[in-house]
Amino acid sequence: MYYAEAINLPFNNSVITESYAPAKPGEMETGEPGYWVIIQEDNVVFHNGGGKLSLFRGAFPHGLKAEGEEIPIGRWKGDPLRLLRIDKNINLPPDFTAEALLLLFFREEIDDELLTIAGLAQQMARWEKSSAACPRCGEQTDRISGTWGKRCLTCGSEHFPNVYPCVVVLVERGDSLLMIRKREWPEGYYSLPSGFCDFGECLEECVVREVEEETGIRANNIKYRGSQSWPFPSQLMTAFTAEYESGRIAVDMTELEDARWFDKNSLPPTFSTKSIAGWLIEKFANNAGT
Repeated sequence: MYYAEAINLPFNNSVITESYAPAKPGEMETGEPGYWVIIQEDNVVFHNGGGKLSLFRGAFPHGLKAEGEEIPIGRWKGDPLRLLRIDKNINLPPDFTAEALLLLFFREEIDDELLTIAGLAQQMARWEKSSAACPRCGEQTDRISGTWGKRCLTCGSEHFPNVYPCVVVLVERGDSLLMIRKREWPEGYYSLPSGFCDFGECLEECVVREVEEETGIRANNIKYRGSQSWPFPSQLMTAFTAEYESGRIAVDMTELEDARWFDKNSLPPTFSTKSIAGWLIEKFANNAGT
């Protein structure tokens, strides 16, 4: 089984290729009316018209105090698209709402295109905020022309956005799959083992280590299945399937509440199939044993 369609999951750029064109290096601001992605702390501010969320279009809303400069990030549906952060303590006008993007994602309240462009902009906003000062010497940075990189004006060191590689893995044993549960998840919910790559690890090594650390199960026959940009805060989720090799479940109680095998025909509640973990589970349930 090869799941090439993972590229079309939310937060991957392929979802917005028809509606979004990124800004070109050195592109000048035109001054045209356009759309705004407004970030307030860790939330995205949407225009709420008749209960439907959208990006605000027009002149920047009066009364919203900006933090930093507006950043042209491309064109959205043919019009300029700009990014701007606002003060965390400001009161929003009645027709605006600040929403945690991850909650909107799991509630599936906005379409994939809007979700994806908001996730992209949220990563850009975090980078702009965190890169204003040089992490090496603490002095001011300036943009490296044509890139998102920053160069320190004092020590000259260059810095670029960090994207953190993670793995998520579906371990199968016949028609059963290995699932884990964290204490903070909704009651009864399970998902797949996952974790960040460590120093010196390739992705396949990370798969083996994370599964064994979390559950005591040893996995082999590891196969890459797809990936998903994950803007919480800036991760690349790489999805794998693997087969059971050996071991009995021994739960790492510092990270998890439970781990167990589930038959594909009696799976517990899990998260949206728009997440790559939920997508892997759905694919397995539809294809196991074929």
